Amino acid sequence: MAGTAVPRIVVIARPTEYAALLARHGTREQARFFLETRGRTLDEAEARNAAQATALSTIAAAIPGDWRRARLERSDLDRFLFEPGDIVVTVGPSGLVANVAKYLGGQPVIGISPDPARDGAILAPHAAAQAGELIRAAAAGRAPIDERTMVEAVLDDRQRVLALNEVFVGHVSHQSARYLLRCPAGPERQSSSGIVVTTGTGATGWGRSISLGRRVTLAPPAPGEPRLAWFVREAWPSPTFGTSLTEGLLDSGEALEVVSELDEGGVVFGDGIESDRVSFGWGVLASVRVARERLRLVGPA
Repeated sequence: MAGTAVPRIVVIARPTEYAALLARHGTREQARFFLETRGRTLDEAEARNAAQATALSTIAAAIPGDWRRARLERSDLDRFLFEPGDIVVTVGPSGLVANVAKYLGGQPVIGISPDPARDGAILAPHAAAQAGELIRAAAAGRAPIDERTMVEAVLDDRQRVLALNEVFVGHVSHQSARYLLRCPAGPERQSSSGIVVTTGTGATGWGRSISLGRRVTLAPPAPGEPRLAWFVREAWPSPTFGTSLTEGLLDSGEALEVVSELDEGGVVFGDGIESDRVSFGWGVLASVRVARERLRLVGPA
């Protein structure tokens, strides 16, 4: 990165709630009427929209004038070609960083949240006012980097799902899924609401809710640790299906293998994006493991 003469800064945002309301209702007044008839106001959505616009303007002004730049919406990600020397700046909640991560190949990511009090700012800890300093540090190769482990699910037909937080294997409607599970502790035929395999980053989300709900004592991996935690959701006991293997850890090099026994509706998706799924039909094998890719998140200067 330090040897790049003219870096390219790729700024990525997603539509605000205000923009979504206008797209749905056509005008501001119609959106306002819709909310007020439900006991809410447009003020909060307008304030967040203004905060994001201000953040984007601040970041644009902080990019040196002779540097290349690109501006994307989240919906553009699957059509955009990232370059090895890019510096990526996300503007939005932490979930946007997860959306971007699977499209990258080691480019540093600066997560900026216009509304950290509301978003939690776990993966987007920076304010827009810090953008200039962070961009220059990343371009010079002196920015502190927090590497995050990612998870992959590879099907036996070579389709692949890559995620930062977690991978889900099961039925598209989250109803009962039948499969053969093979883990380091052994095999077991199961019927459940699906399997969630989480990284240390994702352990604060879906994985944590599962852990709290069932009071699991399994210690989750750290965000940068090359290990995964896996959980079977609502395993159903019967003479045919077992419930003895419902959680565990996967070290780097180990895999959780799942062989589908679903006639229809079987899916694998990552980071909660069900629209970006692959089919998991009868007899298909999915192997879930630590991915070779890692998210390179720029930390505080």
